[in-house]
Amino acid sequence: WKTNPELFVDERKHPYSTPPDQPFLWTRGRHVGGRSLTWGGITLRLSDRELRAADRDGYGRNWPLRHRDLDPHYTWLEQFLAVRGQRDGLSVLPDGCYRPASPLTAAEQHMRRALTRHRPQDQLIPSRGFALEPNLDDQNPWPRRTSQGAALARAMATGRCRLISGAAVSHVAMGKGGQQAEGVVYRSGSPLRDQLLRAKLVVLCASTIESLRILLHSGPAHRTPGLPDPAGLTGRGLMDHVSVARFFHLPGVASAEATAPLSGAESFFIPHNGGHSTAAAAAGGAPLRGYGLWGGAQRLGVPAPLRRVGPGAIGFLVGHGEVLSHPDNRVQLDPIHHDHCGLPVPMIRCRWRSAEYALLHSMAHHMDEVVRVSGGVTMGLPELVRMPGIAGLVRAVEARHRHGAPPGYYIHEVGGAPMGCSPQDSVLDSWNRHWHCPNLLVTDGACWVSSGWQSPTLTAMALTRRACQAAARRLGHGGAC
Repeated sequence: WKTNPELFVDERKHPYSTPPDQPFLWTRGRHVGGRSLTWGGITLRLSDRELRAADRDGYGRNWPLRHRDLDPHYTWLEQFLAVRGQRDGLSVLPDGCYRPASPLTAAEQHMRRALTRHRPQDQLIPSRGFALEPNLDDQNPWPRRTSQGAALARAMATGRCRLISGAAVSHVAMGKGGQQAEGVVYRSGSPLRDQLLRAKLVVLCASTIESLRILLHSGPAHRTPGLPDPAGLTGRGLMDHVSVARFFHLPGVASAEATAPLSGAESFFIPHNGGHSTAAAAAGGAPLRGYGLWGGAQRLGVPAPLRRVGPGAIGFLVGHGEVLSHPDNRVQLDPIHHDHCGLPVPMIRCRWRSAEYALLHSMAHHMDEVVRVSGGVTMGLPELVRMPGIAGLVRAVEARHRHGAPPGYYIHEVGGAPMGCSPQDSVLDSWNRHWHCPNLLVTDGACWVSSGWQSPTLTAMALTRRACQAAARRLGHGGAC
C-alpha cells in the first residue's frame, strides 16, 4: 500500500458491513490483474492431510478430491510460473516441480542447525514461491507472479480473449428454464447501465467474497428465474487463516554485510502438522488442524542508525493456521447499503472460536521456542527498531494483535460455496460446477471445503485449470458443460 495505494479500493466507493463486535478486514483491489499484483508470492500445495482432514479428526467434511487429482495441475503451474523451491520429502507439505530454491541466509542456516539439534521435529526449509526477479520473457515487463506476466498474457496472445475493464459484475443471468446460466450482467459506462454478456460457460473467479456476492445477488430473492440455493448454503462457512507474529534478535549471529531480499521464495517455512482428535481438542484446548511458520532473518533491511539492538540478526516469524468451517461465519447481502454502482454490498459475519484461539496459543508458544533454541530473544518491533513518531502506534497494534489478528487480516479468505459429493451439503460438485446450474463454475477460494494452513493461491489456480479443462472437453464433445 505504501508504494502504490491505487492498487487498493476506496472503501467509501466500495463499502462492506460487519457487526460491531465482529470486525473483518477485507483487503481488495479493483483493477486488471487483481490481487496478483499485490500477493506475497508463496505457492504451497495442499496435502491429503488437509483434503481428507475429516477422516482424521471427525470435524466437518472432506474435499471431494485428493492430492493426486490436483498433482498434474500443480506441476504444470509450477513449471509455467517458474516457482522456486526444493523437494524436502515432507508428508505434510507435498513436493512440487521447482527451479532451484533461493539460498537461506547465514542466520537462517544457524536457526536450522539449532532446530536440528534441539527440536528435530521442526524442519526449517526454504520457502516455495516467487523470487524478486524479472520476468524470464524479455517481451513482457510484468513479473511472472502477476496475471499480466503469465496466464492473462498467454490468453490475450491467442487473439480470442476479450478483456472488459471498468465494469462491475452484478449477477449471473439464468436462462428461461432456470437450469442453465445465460451469461453475466455487468454495469459500466457513464451513466451506468446494465449489459448482458452471453456465454455457453460462466467461470466465476472474482475472489472469494466477490464471488459470493455475485452468487447471492443471482438468487431467487433478486432474480426471476434465479440461481437456486435450496439448502441455503451459499455464503456459509467463510474462513481465513488465523495468524500471529513475532520479531526477534539473534545476538550470536554475525551481522550481515548486505540485506538479503524477502519474497515468497526468499524466506523459510517450518511446517507443523497439527492433527489432534476432536475429543483431545475439547479436553485440552489443543488445535484440531495444522499450521505453518513463515519467517526470515537478515532480510528486513534495518539501517544501522535505526537499530536499537547491538550486533546480530533481526528476523520475524508469522504463524498461520487452519480455521474451521462454521455455518455462522458467513457472507450475506446487506439489505440497506449499496456501493457506488448501486449494487448491494456484502455483509460479513466472522469470528474466531475456541479452536482458533487454541491454535493461536500453540503457534505463539512454538515461535517462542524456535527463537529460544536458536539463541535469540523475542522482542517487539519498537524495541528492535527506532520508529520516530509512530512507535506508540506500532506498540498499540502489536498489543492488540499479540494473541491474534481479526478475521480477514491475513487476506486468505476462502469458503462459502464449498465443493462436495451432494447438493444437500455443498454448493458445487467435484468439478466445481454449481449443482443447480452445470454451466456455472466457481473456482476461486469460495469453493474451499476447509481452509488448510497453506497459502491458497496455487491451489485456486490448480482447481481452475482442472475444472476448465474438464468443461472444455465436454464442450468439445458437443455436450453440455
